[in-house]
Amino acid sequence: MDRGIILSILGLTAIALVIAILMPGGKAPDTQPKLPWLIEIDPSGASRVFGLTLGKSTLSDARIALASNGKANIFVSPENQISLEAYFDRLYISGIKADMVLSLSMPYETLDAVYKRGLRISQLGGGTKKVTLDPGDMNIVATAVIERITYLPAAKLDRELIGNRFGKPGSVIQEKSGIEHWLYPDRGLDIALNPEDKEVFQYVNPASFDQVLSPLLEMETSRSDN
Repeated sequence: MDRGIILSILGLTAIALVIAILMPGGKAPDTQPKLPWLIEIDPSGASRVFGLTLGKSTLSDARIALASNGKANIFVSPENQISLEAYFDRLYISGIKADMVLSLSMPYETLDAVYKRGLRISQLGGGTKKVTLDPGDMNIVATAVIERITYLPAAKLDRELIGNRFGKPGSVIQEKSGIEHWLYPDRGLDIALNPEDKEVFQYVNPASFDQVLSPLLEMETSRSDN
């Protein structure tokens, strides 16, 4: 084979290898990207984002879609309300580094039984408690359904970029702290823009958007009363 051709092939191979190494985890680019602004609403009205359908996909589905097991824990509020969450840290989703929290639901009786079998209780700030789960319950927890996704990008995003990607919000609510909530009720999305910190994205089904909106409206009403 001609020496020039051989060198050319070796050069192309080296470039391909460098690209693969530079990609997070040495992975090739996604053929089906899971970007935060790619939100679909299915015929039933459920929101689909990051390859997961809210109200339908399970923690097991998330582990496959995100290529990570995450860490599931039960939390107990000061009012003794039990909730189940799974935390995924240092993810690379379509090349973007981020953390993600999944709020999960399962029948109360099942969740209560898992809680009672918990191995350890840790006290968090504000009176909330975190319960470490028994490993024997992990298969049960894997069937829990995703109700809400909180997406936490590692890098602070530019407001102009957010506006270009997500479009004009349906409404905007600003907290006293300066945090601004861009609300997209038709997509079930709340983007909290913090002037001092990174953005927080919350995804719920559009039919459940009051779960996000009501606390913000109450906060706004309380502030105006004062």
